[in-house]
Amino acid sequence: MEPRIRYDEIAPGALQAMRQLEKYVRESGLERSLLELVKIRVSQINGCAFCIDMHAKDARAKGESEQRIYLLDAWREAPFYTERERAALEWAEAVTLITHGHVPDDVFERVRRQFSERELIDLTMAVVAINGWNRLAISFRAVPGSYEPERLK
Repeated sequence: MEPRIRYDEIAPGALQAMRQLEKYVRESGLERSLLELVKIRVSQINGCAFCIDMHAKDARAKGESEQRIYLLDAWREAPFYTERERAALEWAEAVTLITHGHVPDDVFERVRRQFSERELIDLTMAVVAINGWNRLAISFRAVPGSYEPERLK
């Protein structure tokens, strides 16, 4: 598999804008482990092999268990996620699959019990960001496998 377009080289300004959004999300104060779970789950829904590979590696590098990564696609049936993580995953799915119910009120009510208004906005921005990255990687066929996570200090 070869990439269709090397969007990072051709449109560096577009990548810089996406990186700024990613920086905002990273600095939002939301738990890094929660953000990685959301990124993996959204990437699973969208079928983005590049982003699944990247964020599974990042999650592992930050101490996430293999079990929680492997079972993420079936998080509703697995007892390994906190109520806050479950709310975030449900929100991420509803926002990603927005045509399937336009983020129902009952989902909003469940997530509001776990997140402040500010956190919910930040969580939504995280979902927006990973959906954007997925669309870039899928559209231009970013090739998975070569990504290496940053070394933790």
